[in-house]
Amino acid sequence: MTEPKSFKWFLEYTTPYEGHMHSLKTVLYSTHTKFQQMEIMDTSSYGKCLVLDGKMQSSETDEFIYHEALVHPAMLTHPEPKNIFIVGGGEGATLREVLRHRSVKNVLMVDIDEEVVEKCKELLPQWHQGSFDDPRTELKFLDARRYLEETSDKYDIIVIDIPEPVEEGPAYLLYTREFYEMVKDRLNEDGIISLQAGSAAINNLLNFTAVNRTLRAVFPVVAPYYASIPSFAFPWGFTLASKRFDPRDIPVDEVNRRIGKRISGELGYYDGISHQGQFMLPKYVRNELERQEKVIEDNAPLFTYR
Repeated sequence: MTEPKSFKWFLEYTTPYEGHMHSLKTVLYSTHTKFQQMEIMDTSSYGKCLVLDGKMQSSETDEFIYHEALVHPAMLTHPEPKNIFIVGGGEGATLREVLRHRSVKNVLMVDIDEEVVEKCKELLPQWHQGSFDDPRTELKFLDARRYLEETSDKYDIIVIDIPEPVEEGPAYLLYTREFYEMVKDRLNEDGIISLQAGSAAINNLLNFTAVNRTLRAVFPVVAPYYASIPSFAFPWGFTLASKRFDPRDIPVDEVNRRIGKRISGELGYYDGISHQGQFMLPKYVRNELERQEKVIEDNAPLFTYR
């Protein structure tokens, strides 16, 4: 048997008792920004990766799964999304996927951390693919919650692509009932939000179930789903919440028809079968979603393991 090579390793702790290891070729960039610890790494298995506060955000090999799963179910459930608001999404890949929709007229992306965005522009061009230069794009470096508090603008889709709620991190107040009520007020009557909701692993479901319970306190339609993201090591949860439309009502053939009519280019992960399958949650996940009673609030936030 060939002896394994000697590597340097990045260990991401997923719980106090479990972690996921990645062998490193090199660390391309490492700093503590005004808001969070940031690393851009080149790994042996997944290529370049963005890591924030010790948590894997996306990898060169499978970021298309994450970003297509995050963006397209909401965009295709809406009848004609034109005005889009992105919270976070520093790599620019969420923006890239939104801009593939022919109906889109304007996209406002608000990220609190300018240094993350600028370094991703420079070092991760495969993610944004020039999306920041699209004339439909407006980019602001602001606190998204404060922006929503102060604006009266309305949106068809709001995509929330932010890190997990770690204590003292920049994102934990963007997971609360008060924030989701604010988001709902900023949506048009056909409006939909889409967000990443944390791990859907059997032993790490608290964030996923609590986010969905919190959304059910605000929105009439809440549709949790998940996708397998190999670089994350386990299934990853997402949620679509809507004032009117339920993505689970759209049959396979209709999803495929909308993809062909409304999206430019070829998708690598998402189609009608993927759409249908990702909402078919296992029984143990459905049970935990029903059992969860915690509503995340400003004065009672939820923090994931750091």
